[in-house]
Amino acid sequence: MKKYRNIIIALTCGFVLGSSVATVQASSILGKIFKGGAVGAVVNVAAEPLNKGINTLTQKYGVGTTDATKVVPIISVGDGSRAGAAQVSGPIDKVNQCKAALLIEQTILGIRAKILLPVDNINYKNINRVQGVGVCASLDVKI
Repeated sequence: MKKYRNIIIALTCGFVLGSSVATVQASSILGKIFKGGAVGAVVNVAAEPLNKGINTLTQKYGVGTTDATKVVPIISVGDGSRAGAAQVSGPIDKVNQCKAALLIEQTILGIRAKILLPVDNINYKNINRVQGVGVCASLDVKI
């Protein structure tokens, strides 16, 4: 299993970035549920390589951080589906409290807003915002 680790990580990252997502009809609720669950599973498996990749990229452009970072799934308000991944950043004790990033989409004064908040639970009905932590990157696939 150890020799297949890099292959699994590469395939997982490709899936998260949308290059290996199977086509599902937009009206297929089961397809959306399957893809949402798959994205959540992929994020859990690929969190560390994705985190290292984002940190390497930001360092390359001279905008890295000295704060702790980690990649967590993005959950969407309304149905709690997992829609991608986000990197959170802040003090290590606060970052360790983060389990997901909550995505709230709303139109405000005719402008579409996408709000990402670091939260302490993947169950959107029982979450708290983690103060002192910010979302610094997001990765998503169309569900």
